[in-house]
Amino acid sequence: MAGADDLSQSIRRLRVVRSFLPDPVSPDDMAAVLEAGRWTGSSKNDQAWAVVVVDDPERRKELAATGRYADPIVTAPAAVAVVRLPAGNDFDQGRLAQNLMLAAAGRGLGSCPVTLHDDAAAAKVLGLPSGHRVRWAIAIGHPAGTTRPFSGGGRKPLSDFAYSDRFGLPWQPN
Repeated sequence: MAGADDLSQSIRRLRVVRSFLPDPVSPDDMAAVLEAGRWTGSSKNDQAWAVVVVDDPERRKELAATGRYADPIVTAPAAVAVVRLPAGNDFDQGRLAQNLMLAAAGRGLGSCPVTLHDDAAAAKVLGLPSGHRVRWAIAIGHPAGTTRPFSGGGRKPLSDFAYSDRFGLPWQPN
């Protein structure tokens, strides 16, 4: 299946980008990224999320101040804050974030997930209603230079990652 192979390669090539050009993300590119996010699956199809696109430089600085290691939010021309609505869950938030990042890569954009450690302050910066939570944002923009290949020694072997029936029993294909 060529499509499955293409998708697998896209996932394997996805790299975090921490250095961005100042060029803005086009409205068409941002719309395509957001549309991919909109189609993310969720538990019981609740879709208990929203996003806030932050492209104002001062607002991005305020948002970055709510997290540690959040410089990519400042240096990227846009950030997408992933908002969990009251009925939401963290698993679905992660699925949404990954789809946004993969869609950005598909448009030639780089992305970097950032944790907002003071989520109450981040919610205030974004003007979220009570009960809404923001814990993560994704910096998005055109990568400055080429993205380095993964230098962390690759990935651990499947035998150290996948187990069968009980933790510690290596998974074996049938």
